[in-house]
Amino acid sequence: MKQNNQGMMLAVRVSLVCNAILFIIKAVTLVIVDSLAVAADLGISVIALGVSAFLYYAIKMSNKPADTFHNYGYGKIENVTEAIEGVILIGLAVAMSFQAFMHIIRVGEINSPLVGFIASIAGVAINFWGAGYILKLGEKHASPALRAEGLHFRLEGFISLSITLSFALVILFNYLGLLTTAKYVDPVATLIVSVIITVPSVNLLRKAFMKLLDASIEETGQMDIVKVLVSHFDKYCNFNNIKTRSAGRKRFVDINLIMPDHLSVKNAHRIASAIKDDLKSSMAESEVIVHIEPCVKDCAFTKDNRKCPYAE
Repeated sequence: MKQNNQGMMLAVRVSLVCNAILFIIKAVTLVIVDSLAVAADLGISVIALGVSAFLYYAIKMSNKPADTFHNYGYGKIENVTEAIEGVILIGLAVAMSFQAFMHIIRVGEINSPLVGFIASIAGVAINFWGAGYILKLGEKHASPALRAEGLHFRLEGFISLSITLSFALVILFNYLGLLTTAKYVDPVATLIVSVIITVPSVNLLRKAFMKLLDASIEETGQMDIVKVLVSHFDKYCNFNNIKTRSAGRKRFVDINLIMPDHLSVKNAHRIASAIKDDLKSSMAESEVIVHIEPCVKDCAFTKDNRKCPYAE
C-alpha cells in the first residue's frame, strides 16, 4: 500500500512540474505573439496547474484510512476532482468560443508566428510525454483522478498540436501573401480547440457524476465477482443481492451467500472467508463483505421432492 501511495504521489509531482513549465512557456509566448489561441491554451494551463495542486491534496486525503465520520474512507474525493476538472474545462470551452466569435467579427494580426510555432511544438512534446507517464501510473494504481489528469494532458497535447498547425498555416499564408486569410486562422483554431475540449470534458463530468451517485463498478469488475463465485459453486446453494460501488480507486462489494441449512457456522464462515479472500485478490483496492444466510428450502430440488445435493 505504501509503495502504491508513493507511485501516485510521484505522478502528481510530475503533473505539477509539467504544468508549471507549460505555464511559463505559454505566458512568455503570449506576450510575444499576442494570439487568442495561445491565450486560451494559457487559460487551460492555469486551470491545469490549479487542478494539479488540488490533485496533490486529493490523493493525500484519499489515502487516509476510514474513520468514525467517513466509514468508507475518503476515496470519493478523487471522483470530486474528476467532476471539478470537467466543469472547469467546459466553462473554459464556452468562454473560448465566445472570444473566438468576437475575434472573427473583429480580426487581429498575430505577431511572430514562428515563435508561437516553436513554443507549441514544445507544448506537444511535454503534454504527450506527461500523458503517457501519468496514464500508466493511473492504470497501475486504478486511480480515477490520475486517469483524469492523464487524459487532461493528452487533451492538451492535441490542443497544442492544433495550435502548432494553425501557426504553420499563418506562416504559410503570410509567405504566399494571403494576409487577410492568415488573420482568420487564429480564431478558427480557437473554435476547433473549444470543440476538442468540450466533448471529452462532458464525458469526464458524466462519469464522475455517476460515480458520485454510487453507480455499480465497471463491467470487468462485476465479471471478476461472477468468476470467483463460479469457482466456488459446489460449496454454497446460491447467491443474491450483489451490491457494488466505488469510491475513487477503491471498490466495495457486498454479497449474500445461501448456505446449506445443515452446515455449521464454523464451516459456513470458512467458505465465506475463502470466497472473500479470492474476491479481494482478483480486485485490487477492494473491500468485500459476505453475508451468510441459511437455505429456506425453496429451491427446485425441494419443490420436486429431490434430494438436496448439499445434504450429508
